[in-house]
Amino acid sequence: MDSISNTNYHIHFQQESYTQLNKFIASKQPSCIFILVDENTMQHCYPVFMPQLETDARIEVIEIDAGEEFKNIETCSGVWSVLVELGCDRNSIMINLGGGVITDLGGFVASTIKRGISFIHIPTTVLGMVDAAIGGKNGVDIGHLKNQIGVIIPPEMTLIDSGYLRTLDKRQLLNGSIEMFKHGLIKSRDYWQEMNQIGDDYFSDEFEKLIYESVVIKNNVVRSDPFENGPRKALNYGHTIGHAIESFCLSSESHESLLHGEAIAAGLYLESYLSHLHTGLSTADFQEIENWFKKLEMKLSFSESDVKNMLELMTHDKKNVNGEIRFVLLESIGSFLTDQTVPEIDVIKSFSML
Repeated sequence: MDSISNTNYHIHFQQESYTQLNKFIASKQPSCIFILVDENTMQHCYPVFMPQLETDARIEVIEIDAGEEFKNIETCSGVWSVLVELGCDRNSIMINLGGGVITDLGGFVASTIKRGISFIHIPTTVLGMVDAAIGGKNGVDIGHLKNQIGVIIPPEMTLIDSGYLRTLDKRQLLNGSIEMFKHGLIKSRDYWQEMNQIGDDYFSDEFEKLIYESVVIKNNVVRSDPFENGPRKALNYGHTIGHAIESFCLSSESHESLLHGEAIAAGLYLESYLSHLHTGLSTADFQEIENWFKKLEMKLSFSESDVKNMLELMTHDKKNVNGEIRFVLLESIGSFLTDQTVPEIDVIKSFSML
């Protein structure tokens, strides 16, 4: 697979990615290479990665707890302290080996320690490969509010090796694929249909090609609008409601926590319903999306009080302007509108669709 260029870095694939990594390390001659992992990637991915690394530089591994609940400033503070204790300097490199939490948090830590050191993303989940590690967004949560603190700084490179997907269970694989479905909904009806036809064959050549196409879609959007002033907002489709559902379930004692993609799937469905009401999404297109969501067999039910709590969470969404909740909505599958407002009563009504 050919490498993909962004404005300031490249995305490399499969074995070529390690060739490019080792070339970069040889040219930089780092004082130290820090590898950020969690307990899962330490066990399953680190042993796969290390034989690919060719360097005489000092290597230090930093392990954090796995899970969105640890993507916060407290974890950053711990990693910053360890970096200082281990002699991190401006010529150090950080390699973020893991899913979206590792790349989001690791990129933020690297961007801020010593006013910024070089970092490289090696995503090990579908979600990381097609979303979190593409585009230069790095950040952490405040409490249960998603990605409230962060910077947009690109890595030196992102390396995508689909072999790491074999370390994941079916739930995690489906979790990441939701962002791929989203890419089809906002940019390509053909891609949306291809995703619907692939089923759950996550280790096929066809799925590997769909990952590549998804990276192309996201990268093209990011290149056109690196700081999210216009078209890049489309990547937040499904996330206004989806992030609220994810945050609410994470903090609620009476609801089971959801993976990011699971919450976004619900957000895509409900925001498609709002699109049907307000921006011309046809009945046929909405039914396609509804049928897709129903096949996921998600058991979600929220009370009136729950929905009010989630509406409050939506007021903190980063797309909002002057206190108004702004949505990305569809005109049709493959075509979107940004900065849309809808009556609160319709947002509340959408939850009855679950």
